[in-house]
Amino acid sequence: MDRAKQLEVLGLRGLGEVHWNLSPAVLYEEAVRRGEGNVASGGPLVVHTGNFTGRAANDKFIVDEPGSRDHVAWGEVNKPVSEAAFDNLLRKVCAYFQKRDVFVQDLYAGQDDRFRMPIRVITQSAWHSLFANNLFVRPGAEERASHAPEFTVLHAPGFEADPKQDGTRSGAFVFLHLGRKLVLIGGTHYAGEIKKSIFSSLNYLLPLQGVMSMHCSANIGADGNTALFFGLSGTGKTTLSADPERGLIGDDEHGWSDSGVFNYEGGCYAKVINLSPRAEPEIFACTRRFGTVLENVVMDPSSRELDLDAGHITENTRAAYPIDYIPNAVPEGRGGHPRNVIFLTCDAFGVMPPIARLTPDQAMYHFLSGYTAKVAGTEAGIKEPRATFSTCFGAPFMPLHPGVYAKLLGEKIQRHDADCWLINTGWTGGGYGVGSRMSISHTRAMVHAALDGALREVEMVPDPVFGLAIPKKVKGVAGDVLQPRNTWVDGTAYDAKAKELARLFHANFAQYASGVSEAIRNAGPLVG
Repeated sequence: MDRAKQLEVLGLRGLGEVHWNLSPAVLYEEAVRRGEGNVASGGPLVVHTGNFTGRAANDKFIVDEPGSRDHVAWGEVNKPVSEAAFDNLLRKVCAYFQKRDVFVQDLYAGQDDRFRMPIRVITQSAWHSLFANNLFVRPGAEERASHAPEFTVLHAPGFEADPKQDGTRSGAFVFLHLGRKLVLIGGTHYAGEIKKSIFSSLNYLLPLQGVMSMHCSANIGADGNTALFFGLSGTGKTTLSADPERGLIGDDEHGWSDSGVFNYEGGCYAKVINLSPRAEPEIFACTRRFGTVLENVVMDPSSRELDLDAGHITENTRAAYPIDYIPNAVPEGRGGHPRNVIFLTCDAFGVMPPIARLTPDQAMYHFLSGYTAKVAGTEAGIKEPRATFSTCFGAPFMPLHPGVYAKLLGEKIQRHDADCWLINTGWTGGGYGVGSRMSISHTRAMVHAALDGALREVEMVPDPVFGLAIPKKVKGVAGDVLQPRNTWVDGTAYDAKAKELARLFHANFAQYASGVSEAIRNAGPLVG
């Protein structure tokens, strides 16, 4: 089937010029010519995403169709929409594209050939096409010639839905049809919707084939020691995995198969607000390179110099770049079975230990909990730290029941004897507004100690509230830092806040209690 007919099958007819698989240089020219962005000092392309500077989480729907209906965990996150509503919106999107130029990228998702999925991203803007080319796996010339997409993203950021007619919540929408393997996105220019729609699709498809699908980063040591870093946005997945002493497998999305870990992507999508050239030199360097897309980063219009510390557009400033821009990236995007699994939390209450070893039951408890905290300023209406629980550290992208992912992870951890750790990259010495953010140098020292085995012989002491095993010493970290209560001026205030967070853990975990073992139920914090 020729290219035009492939588009016609979707309903795309009467298009303007169709740009197939343009190179980054040509996409730059098109983006600037069309007024989509500007070139900053050093070479990155700076774009603005308008009203949406993050994911439109409440505007994502999964089509209720026979093929996937019985597998999807329907609810507040996986909201259903009818096939009729999907078809109606698809017709409208196809009509919108008539006489408009489109940009098409034929790519892959997944670095393991056994599970690699050919995808196609069709969009109205050059910079979104560049974003897709950066983030997914780029095929060679021969692969592109025989490329047949299994999943297609039809991306129309300039088209807004009519909630009354289209069954949406607003003008923005992300409709995922798992049966027809087609995604519709519109009403938002935020490029992360493209990336996460494919991630959600893989999170549905691969676990049904026995592959653990994970919202995590991964790196590997010179000795082949692979490590996973689970965490929600802002907890440090990208920063901690981009370690100059270890090879980077990937920064956000991975599968764990019977042969090891593999990256789903071919690029990185890093938060860059307050990025430090000293603490995060590899990522910082990417913000000064040709080919990188910078979303909502502030730039001086005259000098074209960047201000990574400015957050008046959004705190969620982003850089999208090919993974090989990181000097120590692993070219094949794969690693062996992990020896270490790390759960990252950004605890704004300042009560969680900076590092603790988890038993297998505690690992399952904290994986299902997926705890971090939002702080004032991150969302409208938040004036003090707010606990956030996102099961599997990625609930918005997990179509299946959480138990499916937990069972797979637990089996793999047990089979491959992986050590599990909880690391708090949030606050110490008090909560947000009182204490200070955990030093990244301390966090790196703790991570290195866990990964190189230095903590295996260190004496551990139990945390009196959270029941976690805290090492008594870590090279390069003062002993008081390891015990969160010791960092507070007022120990009684610490006790009260720690018990408050423990109660929040228990209230959240009640939804999983009937589906897990008694050992896992009892692996959470102690509530006196």
